[in-house]
Amino acid sequence: MDSFTRRYLYLLGALLLIVLLVWLAGRDGRVGDLNAQLADDPLLADYPYGFRVLEINNGVATMTSPRSAQVSVMQFLYAAFPALRGRDVQHPEMVAAQERLAALQSRASRLVQAHPEVNRVRWQLDELWLREHGVILQP
Repeated sequence: MDSFTRRYLYLLGALLLIVLLVWLAGRDGRVGDLNAQLADDPLLADYPYGFRVLEINNGVATMTSPRSAQVSVMQFLYAAFPALRGRDVQHPEMVAAQERLAALQSRASRLVQAHPEVNRVRWQLDELWLREHGVILQP
């Protein structure tokens, strides 16, 4: 290997190392810990949607949610539970699915708010999950 190639590879390696270090320094370990806690919770782990913490900023944890004013709970439930498609909103299975979603979202929020550096939760629509599951988002 000639000296130019060797220097080029050393420089490239150093740049990659710097990028890796900057990326690692920017990661928030609290977010990773909370997401691991959510993933390890037996009730949440058994659900087809995984609630996640995106960031913690000034005591506010931003978490993903599969529903909002933009996406009805029914759209989410039809995507998460294909067997419910075509069921009416008042059908007992639909009512039970809505209650379960509300209970699990509340549980995820309580688990995150139990962290000493989190005062409240702000929900953000999980557009990626919804698109991946065929839910068309309205602008």
